[in-house]
Amino acid sequence: MLKTISHSRTDESAESKARWFQSLSLEERMDMLCFFTDLILTNNPKIGEKKNAQPTWGSFQVLSKTSS
Repeated sequence: MLKTISHSRTDESAESKARWFQSLSLEERMDMLCFFTDLILTNNPKIGEKKNAQPTWGSFQVLSKTSS
């Protein structure tokens, strides 16, 4: 897996993320799947028990750090 740092918004597009993911080997893709599965289960162990999940409605506030 090539680890680089980019500060370009174009590198955050869905297409660029798909290209990055497709550049991974099968083993690396499976490692990512296991990583995300473990992350989700660590934060919400009962997620597998939920049936008929519903979307969250309401407003969200996005916070960002401002440089001073």
